[in-house]
Formats: sequence, structure tokens, C-alpha cells
Amino acid sequence: MTGFSWARRAAALALFGLLLSAALAACGRTAPGFGLDDGGTAGCGDGTCSTNEDCSTCSADCGFCADCGDGTCGAGETCGNCVQDCGICDSCGNGTCDGPENCSSCPGDCGQCAGCGDGACDVQFESCESCPADCGLCKSCGNGICDGNESCSSCPGDCGVCDNCGDGFCTAPEDCLSCAPDCGACASCGDNTCDAGTEDCFTCPADCGACSGCGNGLCQGTETCASCQTDCGVCSVCGNNVCEAFETCAICPGDCGTCQTIGCLEIVTCALNCIDLNMNPPGISLSCAANCVALGCSDVQFFVDQVLNCAVANIGTCGADFGCIQSQCDSEFAACIGATCPDD
Repeated sequence: MTGFSWARRAAALALFGLLLSAALAACGRTAPGFGLDDGGTAGCGDGTCSTNEDCSTCSADCGFCADCGDGTCGAGETCGNCVQDCGICDSCGNGTCDGPENCSSCPGDCGQCAGCGDGACDVQFESCESCPADCGLCKSCGNGICDGNESCSSCPGDCGVCDNCGDGFCTAPEDCLSCAPDCGACASCGDNTCDAGTEDCFTCPADCGACSGCGNGLCQGTETCASCQTDCGVCSVCGNNVCEAFETCAICPGDCGTCQTIGCLEIVTCALNCIDLNMNPPGISLSCAANCVALGCSDVQFFVDQVLNCAVANIGTCGADFGCIQSQCDSEFAACIGATCPDD
């Protein structure tokens, strides 16, 4: 072979590998296959406290040091090994697990530690900052201030949700506490008991009531569709392969499938079910009726409109008596029965 010998190729590849490792190390990362860099300790976060690890270099594997949690960021303590005392690292939340971060100090970037989510708070390895799902929300969470030891993953009510929350996909390290818009409310939410451990007005308004400011018509601050549906709307996201609330085949066929046109009487029946005649005055869900009407072709929609207008006009006379409505709107129903679509 001419030009570039195999020996020179091998030497070039070796040099490239060294340069890549050096470049990545300068950024606080390691090259693929070289192990996980965390605070200078390879393998931190693998669940095993190795001989080259201790509580100061890898609290994720070796547990917190004895003084961690006493409220003072003392000697040997850092944002990487004791968030409780030293607060979160400045880089936590940038989407990259780098520098002194690990699953214990910054689960938002590094992912949750292996034991998080098992329902038991192992105080040697877990805290309200690293695993509120097991240890409960921190005492300061909910005071309206994103304190130094709080982050978007441990207290979204104070700090706001993390960047990817709200895309319609519940992706680790997201869970029901850190991202209810994607993951849904936690299992206990909705049992009519406000669990002081993990529930508050932000994580479970169904049990704990709405947060202050919710209901003013403005989706602001840290409010989300999960914490304040009244202001922020529903959490449905078209394109996440799930047909969610208020999504239909008409507005989101990718999630809900392609619409199949139906006849006039079927649409009328569908739309009439959107009227709650037990309320006074009758309650009408316009979005429900609109979704029914959307399933008809243009001619059918026209005749449906006539029937519904007549039905609504006669509710005061007929009430819930469908036979009376049908009698009062006889000609409109007749036209509806005869309506067809071009492909019929």
C-alpha cells in the first residue's frame, strides 16, 4: 500500500485517541469506554464504593459524610458531595453531568441513583434534594423561593420545571414529582388526602388545593398545566403518540388516528350527549360538540347545524324529552336523515 503505511495509520489513531481523551477531560468528561468521570473518581455512580472512592469523592456510592446535613458547608464538603449544606453546583441544570456532579448531587443532569424510587429513603445515600420521591419534598420547598439546595428536579414548584419538561414524553430522570406535565400526577394524588411528604398545591392540587395565584387567568411563574390547569390549559401534546384529553382525529391524527366520516344522525346523537340537561340552565361542552361535528362532511355539518340549533332553541320547552325535541324539529331531522356525503 502506498502513501500511508499501516504503522503510520496506527500511530495516528493512537495520537487521535490521546487528543480526544485530553479534550474531553478538559471539559470534565471522559471519552467513551474510559469510564465515567465524576469529581475525579472513575466509576462514581455505579453503586459500588470502590477502594479509590470515599464519602467526599463519591457520595453516590459511599454515602454522605458524617457531618453532611448539619447545615454548615464545612471542610471537605462541596456541592458535589453535600448539596444539603453547600447547595447545588452552578453547572447543575445545564443538561450535562460534568465536574463534581453525580446522581446524588445533580440527578437532573446525571439521572437518578439506582435506589431512588423504591419507596424507601436510605438516609445514608438519599436526601430530599437527590430523591424527593423516596424522602419527600424538602421543608423549604413550597416557600416560593428557589433556595440554594433546590433545583428544577427536586422542587419545580419553587424553581420551575426543567427544560425538557412539557414535551409530552416522560423521559428519565423525569418523574411524577419533577415533571407531572409529562409523567402525570403521582399515584397517591387524587385520594382526597394531602400527603405532607410529597404533595403540596404544586405537585397535587387535586388533594391540596390550588396554589396562590392560580385562577387569575394568567399562566405565570412556575405554574404548569399540571399544577394549574385553569390558567395553563391541559397537558396534551400532539405528536407524543398518545391520544390525550381534548385531542381528536381532527386536530391530531398522528396520535388519535385518521377520522372516519359518519352520518348526520350519528353526529347529532354524539353532539346531544355533550349537553348536560341535568344542569339549570343546561351545560354545553362546545369542544365536545365541535369534535362530533368535525366527523361529518360539509353537507352533513350543515344539516347537523340546523338540527342542533333547533334542539337548543326548544330545550326550554322540551327539557330532557328527546321525543319532544324530535317532534319540534321534525323537518330538520328529516333533512338530516337525507344528508349524504360525496363518497356515500
